[in-house]
Amino acid sequence: MAVLPQFQIEGGRDLNYKVCYPRASFDRQSIAWDLNYFKYYFLRLAGIPFNEQALEDDFGRLTKVLLGADRDYFIYRDFQSRNAMLRDGQPFFVDYQGGRKGALQYDIASLLFDAKADLPAALRQQLLDYYLDTLANFVPIARDEFMHYYYPYVYVRVMQALGAYGFRGFYERKTHFLQSVPYALKNLRWLLQHAELPSMPSLMQALRLIAGSEKLQGIATETENLVVRIFSFSFHRGVPNDESGHGGGFVFDCRSLPNPGREEQFKALTGKDVPVIDYLSQHESVHEFLASAISLVDSSVTNYEVRGFKNLMVSFGCTGGQHRSVYLAEQMAKHLRARNGVKVVVRHLQLEQLGK
Repeated sequence: MAVLPQFQIEGGRDLNYKVCYPRASFDRQSIAWDLNYFKYYFLRLAGIPFNEQALEDDFGRLTKVLLGADRDYFIYRDFQSRNAMLRDGQPFFVDYQGGRKGALQYDIASLLFDAKADLPAALRQQLLDYYLDTLANFVPIARDEFMHYYYPYVYVRVMQALGAYGFRGFYERKTHFLQSVPYALKNLRWLLQHAELPSMPSLMQALRLIAGSEKLQGIATETENLVVRIFSFSFHRGVPNDESGHGGGFVFDCRSLPNPGREEQFKALTGKDVPVIDYLSQHESVHEFLASAISLVDSSVTNYEVRGFKNLMVSFGCTGGQHRSVYLAEQMAKHLRARNGVKVVVRHLQLEQLGK
């Protein structure tokens, strides 16, 4: 809150806005891009019905309101929690390459209605008051005029964020982006109850349909589940990378177990084939190994669910990545799929290489 006015006032004082990309300012074109992003990548892909012309008319009315604000400041454009980092107790900021000239209201709306931050309404108001007090040290501020434009900018920012979630989640099928949808719906319901925009009936109706959509709530609930990604791999090719960015998880070394790969009749088969399954199931050491792995993973799954974590990685490695690791990964997946609230994703890396 204290640093934001420095970005907006001092940061933009000597800035050459001609080099801002792709637009020098948050102008009519920029607003149209954001609104169409919302329309085509969220409304359409989420199956929300709307009248195209009526919605465009309301977009035009909203744009006129937004352009009425004083837009002679630098806007960071993506001022939200994930782009603010602490180092030695001091805030540092990233991801402002989309900055341009615009209204003061945009950035504070971005931060206070950041979906994943999930700020309570009372805290949002407290922080907004603090921001306005700080801002007054840089430029004269008429609070009534500021607030006249503030909630229209909150709406356009929420819609831009929904468009991003739709593009990444629905269109690109990166479902973890949909994890932010329930928080965005919560913000949207608050806005519709406390700051509905006048004279924009089609837009308000579309937003009400979003806020009350059982389909979207179902998608949101699904993405709240813990995702356990289970891999089988060959130690010759290295331990699997953690694509979630959390540094990996369990890695179980199966090479101490009886190896079907040494038996001629099993060499062309995999840990998913019945003869290999029967062979491994006959060995007590395999059952003991699996029981120990399940005990450890179950404990973490329970803990992760309580703490609200969304990703756990479990990897089984053997010499060739074809028999023992595949069998154990499949058995672990079968066990975890019996739990409620857990999504299981299985990949057999060596089998993928072999085309099996």
